[in-house]
Amino acid sequence: MTLATHQQRVDRWIGQFEEGYFHPLTNLARLTEEVGEFAREVNHRYGQKTKKPDEPDADLAMEMADILFVLICMANREGIDLEDAFDRMMAKVESRDANRWTRKAPPGDIAAP
Repeated sequence: MTLATHQQRVDRWIGQFEEGYFHPLTNLARLTEEVGEFAREVNHRYGQKTKKPDEPDADLAMEMADILFVLICMANREGIDLEDAFDRMMAKVESRDANRWTRKAPPGDIAAP
């Protein structure tokens, strides 16, 4: 699915309800909450803060999807085309950072001894 398709799907779902999209500050609080849940799980898996023995693992993919959902809600409320914004952002990093990192050798290249 494209980002545009996801935006339309979220809009159809939100459109069922009288309340509609939350206020931007409410959505920002929701986004912060979701990023915090994601950060907690990453920290438990890869950081120094271990889980409590009875604490279950969270689903990293679902935590990322929760973040994406809130971002889509924010974009829809503000009339932002995320597909266009993402394309512009990629063009920016592809030009700005074209020579910033060490490129991998093309497949089949033999490294010099």
